[in-house]
Amino acid sequence: MTLSIKVNGEQRSVDAAPGTPLLWVLRDELKMTGTKFGCGVAACGACTVHIDGQPTRSCQTFVEDIQDAEITTIEAMENSTVGAAVQQAWKELDVVQCGYCQSGQIMSAVGLLTENANPSAEDIDDYMYGNACRCATYQRIRSGVQRAAEILEG
Repeated sequence: MTLSIKVNGEQRSVDAAPGTPLLWVLRDELKMTGTKFGCGVAACGACTVHIDGQPTRSCQTFVEDIQDAEITTIEAMENSTVGAAVQQAWKELDVVQCGYCQSGQIMSAVGLLTENANPSAEDIDDYMYGNACRCATYQRIRSGVQRAAEILEG
């Protein structure tokens, strides 16, 4: 079935069977490979995108359920003030190790900083819980979120 979805501000027409996860539409139909497949059961956060501004696991979101929503992926993060600050902080602090989970980590960090511009270490740990990193770069991720908050504060 042909569906129309809005991704990164652009209306897109996609051909997907009912029950197709958004993740596969992004990766296979639209060739947007920044969003990663991790566990497939919404437990690791590698597939996190924003749907109407809220971090959402795309592996468990069916494309037919979000036709009227605004979908934002890692490919558009540099276009937002918060997204650009998080990416700058990630580069400054060399947060990434293998990098596989980092697009999901950044999407969640942007969600946190959009809701809470000055999060404590506990706030960061609580919000980022569920974004798994096999390299265990959690200290660097926390520092990256704190640095992004400083960048945003000016």
